[in-house]
Amino acid sequence: MAALMLGLIVFLQSCARKIAFQSSTVVPAAEGTVKLSKDNNSNYVIHMNLSNLAEPQRLQPARQTYVVWMESEQQRVKNIGQISTSAGILSKRLKASFETVSSVKPTRIFITAEDDATVQYPGLQVITTDNF
Repeated sequence: MAALMLGLIVFLQSCARKIAFQSSTVVPAAEGTVKLSKDNNSNYVIHMNLSNLAEPQRLQPARQTYVVWMESEQQRVKNIGQISTSAGILSKRLKASFETVSSVKPTRIFITAEDDATVQYPGLQVITTDNF
């Protein structure tokens, strides 16, 4: 019985959690989901799919790229990468995806429009956000 309970706990912890992003006033048509799961090393896999995301150069004011940020209980806000596709920053269909791994559990994921992908602090143009 104990082995069954342990197996059930491990199964429930390994299940992916998929959340839809909240809409934004910066890019109202943008839609997306973020999926959070654990890998075999107990790291958190963060996978995002986005659609209807306008080119950052079309924003007002125009920017160069979209940056993904993560908040956790252990850290303040951290730049975890730039959104890109196989056809440049965004495809003609305005779709993009992003995937990374973190050793700490995210409590919030959000995207900002930035002039530099290596910025250390998020700007004010928040495209979309969600809490876990």
